[in-house]
Amino acid sequence: MKEKTITLDQLVRWVGVGLLVLGILLLVNYLSSVLLPFFVAWLLAYLLYPMVKFVQYKLHVGNRALSIVITLVFVIALLGGVIYLIIPPMIEQFEKLGSLATDYIQKEAHIRDIPSAIQDWINQNNREIEKFFKSSTFTDSIKTVLPGLFNVLGQTATIIIGIVASLITLLYMFFILLDYEYLTDNWIRIFPKKSRPFWQGLGKDAGQALNNYVRGQGTVALIMGILFCIGFTIIDFPMAIGLGIMIGLMDLVPYLHTFALIPTVLLALLKSADTGQNFWVILIMALAVFIIVQLICDMIVTPKVMGKAMGLNPAILLLSLSVWGALLGFIGLIIALPLTTLLIAYYEQYVTKEREIEALGENNSE
Repeated sequence: MKEKTITLDQLVRWVGVGLLVLGILLLVNYLSSVLLPFFVAWLLAYLLYPMVKFVQYKLHVGNRALSIVITLVFVIALLGGVIYLIIPPMIEQFEKLGSLATDYIQKEAHIRDIPSAIQDWINQNNREIEKFFKSSTFTDSIKTVLPGLFNVLGQTATIIIGIVASLITLLYMFFILLDYEYLTDNWIRIFPKKSRPFWQGLGKDAGQALNNYVRGQGTVALIMGILFCIGFTIIDFPMAIGLGIMIGLMDLVPYLHTFALIPTVLLALLKSADTGQNFWVILIMALAVFIIVQLICDMIVTPKVMGKAMGLNPAILLLSLSVWGALLGFIGLIIALPLTTLLIAYYEQYVTKEREIEALGENNSE
């Protein structure tokens, strides 16, 4: 088989495409604060569209705007229920941990004696305290405190801006869902007619890859959450159901659920302080649940559910999460795997020609 040589024209084209992609990434990074609400709205619209279509056509609502509102109310209620299952019990458990720690300190260090000791110190150093408030040191302290006050005001402004950005995202999403079919069918018109087949194929493949990932990873996360709920319930771990649900939600981004080890350690400490059981025994049992569930998911659930749709080496998987996360933040973590899979597929198809070689090999063997 004759090897295909790369001509100067092809090299210039590939360099041009590379520079174009780099320029687009730099532009997206520069305009990220403006584009992020729009991209988030597109992603949410993509995820909610099947539900909106179900409400409109299967439930015979008829009006698209009303279908969107019903879907949003249902999703917000569902998220509110999940938050209600996770956040209040977690706050209650950590408050309990704080009270136990306080009781322990009081017993060991005799904190009750501190108020009288402080009062005695104030009486003994009354003149020095008065001098401090009249000195330049006090005014310097005020100068130090005032910027802190402005920082608080700045943080408040940041919160307000975040709320406004969320409302803008919801508006984007509403209008995208309102004309979803028209937008998805006609976006190709922004490209010249000559290159439309390529971009149309790319869009179709990207949509298919994202669809496979969302469905597959969503199923894996659901199964993982259920298994953790069962495992924590068996070992009588604090907040078993809420922690299991939280881990399942975190697993929508691969390997993110490992950060749940932090609250797990704290809850193990809480149970040990509350019941008097050995902390290490409780922690080892919780870690055993983590290991068993992870093995079940990695060896059985993920291969069966995901198949070869996202068949990436773990090292490539972690690298893709790091790169896309650095480029696009949290949204990059969500779309990292489908985009990486798509890029590898196109690289094999158009650059290395591995797919053509494999197809020729299969035909020759037949």
